Amino acid sequence: MQHVAALERFLLSSPALPNRIAFLGDYLPRLCGIATFTHDLCEAVSAEAPHAECYTGAVNDRVEGYKYPPRVRFELLEKDLDSYRRAADYLNFNNAEVLCVQHEFGIYGGPAGSHLLALLKEVRMPVVTTLHTVLQSPNAAQRKVMAELVLRSDRLVVMAQKGAEILRETFQVPHEKIDIIPHGIPNIAFADSSLAKSQFGVEGRQVLLTFGLLGPGKGIENVIEALPAIVRRHPNVVYLILGATHPQLVAREGERYRLSLERLAEEHGVKEHVIFYNRFVSPEDLSEFISATDIYLTPYLNEAQVTSGTLAYVFGAGKAVVSTPYWHAQELLADGRGVLVPFRDPPAIAAAVSGLLDDDEQMEKIRHEAYAMGREMVWPAVAQRYLESFQHARADRKSLPRTAFAGWTLGSRPYALPTLRLDHLMRMSDATGIFQHALYNVPDFLHGYCTDDNARAFILCNLLDEHGSKPNSDHLEGLATGYLAFLASALNRDTGRFRNFMSFGRQWLEEAGSEDSHGRALWSLGTGAGRSRNDGRRRLCAELFECGLPVVQAFTSPRAWAFTLLGIHEYLCELPDKPNLKANATRELLTEKLIGLWKACATEKWPWFEPSATYDNARLCQALIQSGRRLPHPEALDIGLKALSWLVSVQKTQAGHFRPIGSDGFYQRDAGRADFDQQPVEAQAMVSACLEAHQATQDVTWLREAKRAFEWFLGRNDLGLPLYDSSNGGCCDGLHRDRVNQNQGAESTLAFHLSLAEMNYTESLVSNAPVSLSSILT
Repeated sequence: MQHVAALERFLLSSPALPNRIAFLGDYLPRLCGIATFTHDLCEAVSAEAPHAECYTGAVNDRVEGYKYPPRVRFELLEKDLDSYRRAADYLNFNNAEVLCVQHEFGIYGGPAGSHLLALLKEVRMPVVTTLHTVLQSPNAAQRKVMAELVLRSDRLVVMAQKGAEILRETFQVPHEKIDIIPHGIPNIAFADSSLAKSQFGVEGRQVLLTFGLLGPGKGIENVIEALPAIVRRHPNVVYLILGATHPQLVAREGERYRLSLERLAEEHGVKEHVIFYNRFVSPEDLSEFISATDIYLTPYLNEAQVTSGTLAYVFGAGKAVVSTPYWHAQELLADGRGVLVPFRDPPAIAAAVSGLLDDDEQMEKIRHEAYAMGREMVWPAVAQRYLESFQHARADRKSLPRTAFAGWTLGSRPYALPTLRLDHLMRMSDATGIFQHALYNVPDFLHGYCTDDNARAFILCNLLDEHGSKPNSDHLEGLATGYLAFLASALNRDTGRFRNFMSFGRQWLEEAGSEDSHGRALWSLGTGAGRSRNDGRRRLCAELFECGLPVVQAFTSPRAWAFTLLGIHEYLCELPDKPNLKANATRELLTEKLIGLWKACATEKWPWFEPSATYDNARLCQALIQSGRRLPHPEALDIGLKALSWLVSVQKTQAGHFRPIGSDGFYQRDAGRADFDQQPVEAQAMVSACLEAHQATQDVTWLREAKRAFEWFLGRNDLGLPLYDSSNGGCCDGLHRDRVNQNQGAESTLAFHLSLAEMNYTESLVSNAPVSLSSILT
């Protein structure tokens, strides 16, 4: 009674219920559990607060989106960072009074879903975040995102006591900021399963059920292996596996997992006792299936699951449950409300299921206790709890600006980067690879192709796939395969050397390319081996990389050393558990070679590796900074930073813009430097090296220098003219004393897009920090 009285006092003293409630998450008809939850929660809250305007923002995992109902007012694209900011603008302009966010690391773009933070940073209304996953041992990226999520949410909702415990102990969230609200469920009447079995043709049989999106983590193979023992005691048992294979799993490997389960059932002689229903069923159909169920099984393999919507649904409908002891099941099935069995233990599953089927009285007792507790979980009750949380959030929120324009100074807004546009890249590519040169914006067939540019293009495809939005993603997949095929053809496996130049007629023009082109090929292959999410491409990259690596030890080109080091870092960083003594030894050797070059040449007045600074200069610094950070090697890091600091100083004008060393003479020690012709690859190398320096030191000065170099493409240069063509995504070939070179070749276009991809990735990290990237860069 004291709790009820306190709640009544709170409701009377709190702000009125919000009139405009916005929800954010996946949404039906997208096929996933979060989409169903967001839909059901929004509809339940709307029903319990008929005065309120409830609407949703939907997260799309594909460019074309979905055919949403009118409840969805705005959409954002998972990997498009700018769409999150546009969504924040929409919420602010439409004066949403509370925002309810559905959080799962995998449904938002950026490292560990960090793109979401860009939205939360800009919205002006209280935020209530429902955590569908709470990790007890997060990795560094997940911990960083969670820390910001906790900071930017007024209330955090978890669905189990374990989730609240982890928030307090792992993330130091005050208990008063946490609301424990169970997973909502439909209000299914308590009924005898025999009444519903006839419509499915299983009358007279004992029905076991598992439902949800199918995937290896479900542990269904353990139930199939338990079935022979169950069937020996209960010959009429049938195991119904209900649900479509997870769409992302289908995209990666088709129906391989489902087919493996079917073969397993046949091998164990129980194929007549297993039914697969490969559909994503409607809520109405699901209720019918649940009604026909005798025992529900959740044989999941991972203890660290704090929420299971499928378990909540069936438990609340008053069905007996046999489950492995993941966290949500431990709580829900405690005190005899279900049966827990060890992970990956088919005999224990068989014993538990047979025991319940043998004991009707015990099974009925479990069913009634589960159904009674489930009345607290039906959607109307859950919606009321959420409305209370919304009121708490509005009461807890301090006095903050509510207008959409509050704080919209240049210093507080994100640094605006150009929109990704790949028209020219696609125009420059054919089934063989990417053409070297262009006549204005038209591919130049005469000069054919080269390994250098196909290597750059393949690196770009991997970066876009991992970090950025992917317009024309189907085309990009094809391009990535084509560029890699070119690199595979370029490698002479007998000599271990890459060829570089190929004619338009697909004839190689040399037996071996330059050392630099070889190093750049290894760099791209190391990137593919470490980053590609396509198994075939990743394996081929590793094979080619390992074949082409040994010859580098005899190379004399410092830039070939640097390019190879960058490739080795990618290869080893993303494959830390794969022993590769040759790659490690080569990394150490090349690092020492660059250090030796520095010691033999550098002076106080000329802190550089060679008597001249020529092309792709910043790559030497970048390679040593990476070695210093990842080996670790303090001396390499120190030299890399010193050399880069000097390079920054000699490539910055008094007016404050970037002026790369010109290719018409370069920069000779004890002589003047060439200011022209300025090449896009120099700006790109400086962007990459400065961002690497920031990663190593966390010194924001390096972010400013990266921005300075990037803006050279956009017109902050000696002529005040842009080289990037925003109409087609091409980039001009250089800056002369009096004009821009209007040809848009592959090297220049790729230099811009690689720079943009890296800037976008850094923006996704830094703009989600408490201090904005814009304020850092101004």
